[in-house]
Amino acid sequence: MIKDFTAFRKYFQEYRKLFGLTGYKIYFKYEPLDSFASIVINRKQMVATVRLNSQLEKEDKLFKDIKLSAKHEALHLLVGRLEGNARYRYSSENEIYEAVEELVVKLGELIK
Repeated sequence: MIKDFTAFRKYFQEYRKLFGLTGYKIYFKYEPLDSFASIVINRKQMVATVRLNSQLEKEDKLFKDIKLSAKHEALHLLVGRLEGNARYRYSSENEIYEAVEELVVKLGELIK
């Protein structure tokens, strides 16, 4: 629903401002995904594309939480530099992904 997308953008922008990430140019897309939402960050260009799934599976609709999804993606933007720097170290991509996801979930529980 387009109202979900409008709310998602609004919540994301609120968290972006709260986290002090106003230097990024943000693009939003509402399209089919394999997850509730996603973000792709280009730190060099200071641009991010945030996507919300437009075609949730019926069984996933019960777990839809627009505000939580927006916060989760904003937290990815917050830790994006950490993730990018970590990729230049001697860790596997999977180890870094797991560590970042763990941090985002924990921060998501702490930040209301």
